[in-house]
Amino acid sequence: MTHLLLDLPTHLKGSDFLRVGDWSRDDLLATLDLADELKRLRAAHAPHDLLRGRTIGMIFRKPSTRTRVSFAAGISQLGGDPVQLSTVGMHVDARGESIRDTSLVLSRYLDALVIRTFAQAEVDEYAQHCSVPVVNGLTDDAHPCQALADLQTVRERLGELAGVRVVYVGDGNNVCVSLMIACAKVGASFCAATPAGYEPPAKAVAHARRIVAASGGTVELADDPRAAARGADVLYTDVWTSMGQEDERARRLRDFAGWTIDASLVSLMSSRGIVLHCLPAHDGEEITAEVLYGKRSAAWDQAENRLHAQKALLALIVP
Repeated sequence: MTHLLLDLPTHLKGSDFLRVGDWSRDDLLATLDLADELKRLRAAHAPHDLLRGRTIGMIFRKPSTRTRVSFAAGISQLGGDPVQLSTVGMHVDARGESIRDTSLVLSRYLDALVIRTFAQAEVDEYAQHCSVPVVNGLTDDAHPCQALADLQTVRERLGELAGVRVVYVGDGNNVCVSLMIACAKVGASFCAATPAGYEPPAKAVAHARRIVAASGGTVELADDPRAAARGADVLYTDVWTSMGQEDERARRLRDFAGWTIDASLVSLMSSRGIVLHCLPAHDGEEITAEVLYGKRSAAWDQAENRLHAQKALLALIVP
């Protein structure tokens, strides 16, 4: 193993990862450093079994491709054993067993628990009662693991994070919130460009602005995608209709007309600019195929980096 793997920090052992804002800038950067090293080792087919003998449970209430596969594959690559759990087949849903009791039991079987669900309060309650680390794989409020992969991809492509201009175009949803907080932590300049009524929550914006007062970054809101995109180093988007919002789709398509990341918008970026999308993508809605598969797109590196960032996260928090 390399020196980096032999000298891993231990102060994060046992920690939860529920919101990206819960972690310090230094701890986030240490996670990215390890993610880069694990990516290198994976490419070299070099062993890095940092979770040998560990068992990680995964509860998924929402459909998933990247989160489910990247966590399962990553745990296996680290030498651990992933256990897929469905609440439909567990007493917490089938027979009304409390989250507290479920947490106490799962803590006796598992070394960590990953949860992808709707309500942030559910993840928080598991974390309150579990004696093993709990990881937020996605909630309606936050997507912190995605934000880790986003930071890794930006730094990988642009060589830095502080001062990078990141412009998010679209719905101010959970992805936008976690990205905004993550950018604030590392001193990037973040702008959320959204139609009226789709801004990220005011509480999250205020939190990010308190963070940048110390980090040196900036947090802006904009209502014109072209003005926001001018000079951007990163253009980022997500679906306009998230899971659970299907009944709003027709209205959202009308409200987001003109907010597509297309070749015209990309042409306004800086010369080094890249395009990110957390996927899945809808061609012709939030992004065009020309851009998604074009030379400016880093979306596929970004998707891959979910694997490496989450492996680093687990390696740091699992006792």
